[in-house]
Amino acid sequence: MIVELKVPSPGESITEVEIAEWLVSSGDYVEKDQEIAEIDSDKATLALPSEESGVIEILVGDGEVVEVGQVIAKIDTDAAAPEGGSKKEGKKEEKSESKKEDKKEEAPNPGPTSSSDDSNKTYATGTPSPAAKKILDEKGIDAKDVKGTGKDGRITKDDAVKAEVSMGSPGNGNRGSERKRMSALRRKLAQRLVSVKNETAMLTTFNEVDMKPIFDLRNEYKEAFKEKYGVGLGFMSFFTLASVYALQEFPQVNSMIDGDELVTFDYQDISIAVSGPRGLMVPVIRNAENLSFAGVEKEVKRLALRVRDSEITVDEMTGGTFTITNGGVFGSMLSTPIINPPQSAILGMHNIVERPVAIDGKVEIRPIMYVALSYDHRVIDGRESVGCLVKIKEALENPVEILMGGDPKKTLGL
Repeated sequence: MIVELKVPSPGESITEVEIAEWLVSSGDYVEKDQEIAEIDSDKATLALPSEESGVIEILVGDGEVVEVGQVIAKIDTDAAAPEGGSKKEGKKEEKSESKKEDKKEEAPNPGPTSSSDDSNKTYATGTPSPAAKKILDEKGIDAKDVKGTGKDGRITKDDAVKAEVSMGSPGNGNRGSERKRMSALRRKLAQRLVSVKNETAMLTTFNEVDMKPIFDLRNEYKEAFKEKYGVGLGFMSFFTLASVYALQEFPQVNSMIDGDELVTFDYQDISIAVSGPRGLMVPVIRNAENLSFAGVEKEVKRLALRVRDSEITVDEMTGGTFTITNGGVFGSMLSTPIINPPQSAILGMHNIVERPVAIDGKVEIRPIMYVALSYDHRVIDGRESVGCLVKIKEALENPVEILMGGDPKKTLGL
């Protein structure tokens, strides 16, 4: 029986996708549920599993744009599985052997013979004498960039000694390049980033946070927290709940423009930027205002694992009202995060560095993080943006009173 393999719908409003890469070849035997291709939409890269076991016939090539529902391959379910591995493995082995044979057959390209006697040899125009060649090689200068003054234009030893490296000329290092088509996800991301810069009045306000209170809480409760919930008590739960607290105080920051209207939300869906194998993904923690510390940490872990395993769906990345991104995991000290449209603001976390600060008139060493809030000035004024970031700072520097109601043990459920 021949089974037609059609392009599934990656999500609402998506009508076409791009075949990013076939993981099998025509004639291969594939198993049911085996990943046979990766497809790109403008929102995510998804794996395409085989619906049945059998021999596959591929109808469209890598990089082709196809419509949702289009037949892209056929599977002959009556074909028997080959013995000793799939045909694809055999093809790989054949290609490997072929490459080895090709390399063996390649003849070496002999360089020009030279003599140590510069005076008794005739050279073509632009050809260095052996002594000159040695000097040019040591300097890393190509002979074609040197004008010879010897007989018939040959390059003499004196020419080589006087030759200097041109700043505009390449040296002997590798100067190769590679050109490949960007994925649909990366192309869409590029368009959105340019759109944000061109269509929003984006500004950024900065502040610094003394992380010692959070360090103290984590040191005291992290072991019991992990033992009870199976997840660590990380920074993301503090920053997420601090953001919820601040957004409730400044709802204008938790809003977005829709045409000529301003939409303000009475809930906080927090998008978190997660780096995965296919690039940056932004899954959403739904109704973060209703979650506990354990609830946020479990959701962060679940979403991060789904991004890592390329299982995240378009629906899980749609509909956030505010974004948090953590450049600190890569060592960033300070940055201006770019807004995640159609949202109006994004919070940037950075690395934590011990710095000298004034505490009650005395200099102390404290773990300090710089934070940044980028916002759309069309929607959010300075009062709201600065005030929101100050509220986040207050909550992070006084988490026991503001985020835990004065009882951290009860709040953490320990």
